[in-house]
Amino acid sequence: MYDYIKGEVARITPEYIVIDRDGLGFQILTPNPFRFQVGSAELVYTYLQVREDIQQLIGFKTLSERELFRKLIQVTGIGPKGALAILASGQPDQVIGAIEREDDAFLVKFPGVGKKTARQIILDLKGKLHDLADEEIVGGLFEVEEEEGTGNQSLDEALQALTALGYSERELKKITPRLEELEGETTDAIMKKALQLLFGS
Repeated sequence: MYDYIKGEVARITPEYIVIDRDGLGFQILTPNPFRFQVGSAELVYTYLQVREDIQQLIGFKTLSERELFRKLIQVTGIGPKGALAILASGQPDQVIGAIEREDDAFLVKFPGVGKKTARQIILDLKGKLHDLADEEIVGGLFEVEEEEGTGNQSLDEALQALTALGYSERELKKITPRLEELEGETTDAIMKKALQLLFGS
């Protein structure tokens, strides 16, 4: 129904952004809202999730990210929330590589992905993602925007966003001391470091 929406970012929350298009605000779930900046003009590629109880726009910075999302939600056991967590916390080239290597130990690090689901991802998607492993999607996931850091507020926002993606309080408590060292960094930069710590890299 909607292929993309182009407009100004009016608001950013740990779960979604709001795009203002000619005075109409579109609430859009996105893997990492803090990749966007309030006031910036953006073209967001969208996917419309329709259920009996909800119609929700899900948005992505690149077309390739959206296509990988579509592939993931076709896998039994992976819903939109799980696919968003994978896109936010795993660089797509690493995810694709893990699928091709049948590395289920890597895949189970994502929130909500157990061994059975990891094997299903490999079974359903191995050999079908080569067209997505291009420079656009590989390079864009954890780009850090140049903006003034906000200290503890940035840390709080990053932790809220990670919680929304499904990471447990126990997991986040383990890495919080390391994140507190990043005083003055942007929320996106803190999220990037947190995800690296969660994945042991």
